[in-house]
Amino acid sequence: MNGPGSKDTRPVLHCRRPALVVKPCGCSSAARALFDESDAEPLYRRALALGLAEPYRAQSVIQLASTLRNLGRAEESVALLREVLAEHPDHELADAARAFLALALVSRGDAVAGASVALAALAPHLPRYRRAVEGYAAEL
Repeated sequence: MNGPGSKDTRPVLHCRRPALVVKPCGCSSAARALFDESDAEPLYRRALALGLAEPYRAQSVIQLASTLRNLGRAEESVALLREVLAEHPDHELADAARAFLALALVSRGDAVAGASVALAALAPHLPRYRRAVEGYAAEL
């Protein structure tokens, strides 16, 4: 856009294959990179509605949740990420979902809960300090 009253000359992105949304040069990723988050949101939602196989579904949910948070809709982001984690707590992208959940919690004003989620996700990757970090995360 060039200014107030000017015509929007950005190209319209159309995705015919839902998996394109989350592949490296997919439509939504391209929309996020070229324009703004609001351009990507409907593409993520369409891909999810059309159906995606794993791991693309989880990746798309995480990216949609990140987009929602960046659009100032942290509560929606939190709900979406909690839903995917409840359905698939051991998914290969579960820790990524937890990281974005932590960010969304901080964005909605709950930094303590965000830190707790982040530490709980990190703890399994710290063999020597796992129990201590899990305990501190639970205390938060």
